[in-house]
Parts: sequence; structure tokens; C-alpha cells
Amino acid sequence: MGRYNRIFIIVLDSLGIGAMPDAEKFGDAGTDTLGHISDTVEHLNIPNLQRLGLANLHPLRQAEPVQRPMAYYSHLFEKSSGKDTMTGHWEMMGIQTTKPFITFPNGFPPELIHELEQRTGHKVIGNKAASGTVILDELGEEEIATGHMIVYTSADSVLQICGNEETFDLKELYRCCEIARELTMKPEWRVGRVIARPYVGRKRGEFVRTSNRHDYAVPPTGKTALDAIKGAGYACISVGKIYDIFSGCGLTESNKSKSSVHGMEQTIDIAKRDFKGLCFTNLVDFDALWGHRRNPIGYGEEIEKFDVKLGELLPLLREDDLLILTADHGNDPTWKGTDHTRETVPLIAYSPSMTGSGRLPDYDTFAVIGATAAENFGTAMPEGTIGYSILDDLK
Repeated sequence: MGRYNRIFIIVLDSLGIGAMPDAEKFGDAGTDTLGHISDTVEHLNIPNLQRLGLANLHPLRQAEPVQRPMAYYSHLFEKSSGKDTMTGHWEMMGIQTTKPFITFPNGFPPELIHELEQRTGHKVIGNKAASGTVILDELGEEEIATGHMIVYTSADSVLQICGNEETFDLKELYRCCEIARELTMKPEWRVGRVIARPYVGRKRGEFVRTSNRHDYAVPPTGKTALDAIKGAGYACISVGKIYDIFSGCGLTESNKSKSSVHGMEQTIDIAKRDFKGLCFTNLVDFDALWGHRRNPIGYGEEIEKFDVKLGELLPLLREDDLLILTADHGNDPTWKGTDHTRETVPLIAYSPSMTGSGRLPDYDTFAVIGATAAENFGTAMPEGTIGYSILDDLK
């Protein structure tokens, strides 16, 4: 057993802090999710993040650097090729992805759609890149009236299927998504996730997506730090979409979140429990509600909501706890298009037992997170993984 009994890793999904050196290859040179939010919004009230040292790591118009930050902080650079949820999270736990998942910005090929229709028994409508709420207003009434199936994608590597819980039936939606997942395992159609997008309502303007969303992700391509920690007999507790991202691999408990605020409330409840091991939380609303919709105001307000909950979590941390805040990619809400952005991400590490704080060197992979947790719990990283522990830097 290492220095910490419990490690809490919280992913502020898409909170990038500046373009990667290779961002131009992805069309993202000049992006800066956090910085451009700060440049845009009138207020960004984040006293707890400020105390930890976020404004020391990245200049913010609304928050001054503090003289004595509570935490250590640094930039993490991504080794994997990509800028999506799965490659970012997998890399945190030791997997380097060299071949990006496929995106279909102009809709899915006719061969895939034909096979999906034949296998599910539903005609496909939509088949384009779209906002999930917009496409419901456009096609929801038609789906309810005809039994057709809304299929759409986004700038991400995803195939999404909508289904009205009252008329399409939730079980039928899941069945269709399972078929789509099987089809999109083919190399030429390989997407990172198939997502069931259930909704309720009967007419345009009243449709609301429900919390019965389910992600069918490609399983990790190898063992991760989660598998190692679980294999050593420690808890690996997930909050939010971590379970879906890792297809349940390496986890001992899963908690589904209704929102990012709810995810923090779940994490706070877990912090009140006695356990030894890891709590891994994803807070998706930054990305899903504000980044993709290019809404810096909403994004800034979501950061403020997180900061309030962070203020409730910090007093619950014990002397032998470690808190790590990070992100999986960027999603600059001031940038062109609706895609993720290729950015560095923050590493903020805090424990009440730390005697030091301040700027750490930049690290060349997200995988330092999983490797640090694995070393702390006295287990080796699985064969074929990347990363190295920075436990000795966190004094």
C-alpha cells in the first residue's frame, strides 16, 4: 500500500488549456478552451479552483494567481492520435491509441445504413451530423408517427440512435443499438461509440432527452491501470460515463449520473464512505451541453457550478486521500465547427498531507495519472501500456 488510501480522479470533460504543438494537423491551431471562455464571459467565480492554483497554471481574466496555491499543477500532453473521449480516457489509464476512430461528418455510407435497416426492421431517417436536440425537433414527430429510426452523428466518432420511450420502446432502442455496435466493429465503419438517445414528448418543442442514455463503446484494446488496481484487490469506482468508456473493464462499482452536478454529488457521497482504492469520475456536461453547442457562457457557468461542489468535496478529503483534476481533450466553445479541439489538459493534484505545492514540469502523456495510481497501490502497469509514475513529485 502506498501513500494514499483513496485516489479521486475527476475529469472535467473537454476543459483544455491551450493548443497542442501538433494542433494544426487537426485544424485546431490557436484553440484554448479555458482561456477563450475567460476572454468571453463577464464573470468566472471559481474560488476553490483558484485556491488550488488553476489561475497560476493558466492566466484568467477574472481570477488572479494565488501566492500560495494549495495544489501541484501542470500541463499534460497527449501521446495518442486523436482528440476524443475514449482516446483521452484510455491514455490516462495507459493505452496509447495510434489509429484514430473514424468520423462520418457527411453521414454514414449507404451500405451501413442498408444493413442496419435490414437487421433492425426500421427505416433510417436523418443520417447526418446534427445536434441531438435539433434533430429531435426536426424528425421526432415523424419517428413517432411511422416507427422509423432517427440515426445521426456528430463531429465525434459516434453513431447515435434516438428512440421515444413511449412509442419506440427503450428495449427496442437498446436492441437496435446493439446491432449497430456489431456492424460498426468492421474496420471500415469503426466508430468509438454507439449511443442510445432515448427521449420523451409528443411534438416539436416538447421533446426532452432522458437519463436512460446508454453508450456502447469499443472495449479497451488492452489491460489498463484499472485492471491492475482491481486485480490487486482495491476498489475501482466509476461515476458518470467512465463505465461506458471502458466497457466496464477494471471496475468494481458503477454510478450513472444525470448531470455533472449530480456526478459531483455522487463523488461527494463516495468520499464520505470508507474504501481503499480509486474513484474515477467523468463530468460530461462541459462537453455535451456547452462545448459542442459552442456556448462559452453556459460553459463558464458550468465551471462555476463545479467549483461550488468542489468546495463541498475538499473538506471531506482525508490526510491519506489524493485528488486529481484533469480533462480528456479540448472543446473550445469559441472555435469553428462543433468538434473537439486538440489541446493540452490540466493536471491539478492535491492532498491535505502535502507539504509542498506549485508548478510541476509538463508531462508528455496523460498516462502519468494511471501509472501514479498503480504505483501508489503497489501494482505494476499491465504489459503494453505507457506512462510513468509522478508519485515522488507530489510531496
